[in-house]
Amino acid sequence: MRGENEIHRMDLPKTVIVGEGILNRLSEVYEHIKEGMDKIVIITGPNVYKIVGDKIDHKILDIDKRFFAYKASWEEIYRIEGEIKKLTDSGVLVDIIIGIGGGKVIDVAKMIAFRLNKSFVSIPTTPSHDGIASQLVSIRGGGRAYSYVTKPPTAVIVDIEIIKDTPHKFIASGVGDAIAKITAVKDWQLARDKKGEYYGEYAASLALLGAELVKRNSEKIGSRDPEAIRTLVEALISDGVAAGIAGSSRPCSGSEHLFSHALDLYGEKRALHGQQVGIGTILMAYLHGLDHEEIADTLRKAGAPTNYKELGVRKEDVIKAFVKAREIRPERYTILSEYIINKENAEKICRKTGVI
Repeated sequence: MRGENEIHRMDLPKTVIVGEGILNRLSEVYEHIKEGMDKIVIITGPNVYKIVGDKIDHKILDIDKRFFAYKASWEEIYRIEGEIKKLTDSGVLVDIIIGIGGGKVIDVAKMIAFRLNKSFVSIPTTPSHDGIASQLVSIRGGGRAYSYVTKPPTAVIVDIEIIKDTPHKFIASGVGDAIAKITAVKDWQLARDKKGEYYGEYAASLALLGAELVKRNSEKIGSRDPEAIRTLVEALISDGVAAGIAGSSRPCSGSEHLFSHALDLYGEKRALHGQQVGIGTILMAYLHGLDHEEIADTLRKAGAPTNYKELGVRKEDVIKAFVKAREIRPERYTILSEYIINKENAEKICRKTGVI
């Protein structure tokens, strides 16, 4: 349990702005951006830039201070860091790094801002996972993705006009990551009960509230109702805030995420993070004795995968990931710590839940 005199630090975004048509009014809606172009670097993706480039506020857009991130890897981070340092050496002051794009762009920009001790502004163009507002990043290296703790964005700016037009697979991925909080919180409660681990009721409740709202609106999200999409985005932002309040990923990431990481590591093919996490949530809900059918139904209504075929991966890899998931972070106590999952019972559970 957390000691009485132990300090608990909460790192949270200072500003969250959600609305339509925000990209072309950035310098108006976020006052710090108005301080001068020399202070701003934009990191985005080439495909994203083709879609949103003409929508970005011309007052902050400078071709010489825009860098493309192609993947969430250390090679990309070092490359872009080097370019930013060249700007600094040439006398250009850089205080703010803006990440505009999907998950990999946000993670790369967030890590670079952290390493260079710059302010970071998160502008997601897809609602694919909860990293848009958290202090956590996922960076690939050595054939797998590793999670790192940085600092949360100073601001999160979401243009619903852009988000609602994103390909549906990214929306479905966000639903999977939001629903995952059901099993993540259960794992956290288990670690509290079995290992005396710190448990933050407020952070857990906030994460569960987001999951409940997404579950309640899943059918509307599936039909791309703008208000429902906004609910999904706000739930994902709240999840990032919950992680900041908890001081860890516990309210947002549990055994279902370990399954996804194992699938990344051992599978021949990978799907979007939130899509894989959604499948993991079905499996871990079964182990927890929760209503796994309700979770599968929620994902189905939102147009998210509920089985290996829809996920686009091999049946054998799903089974192997289920078996290997516990090994990803053996120090983290989850429902997987309570069971010995071998190939035989992994396949049995996957069949019972309809995952295979």
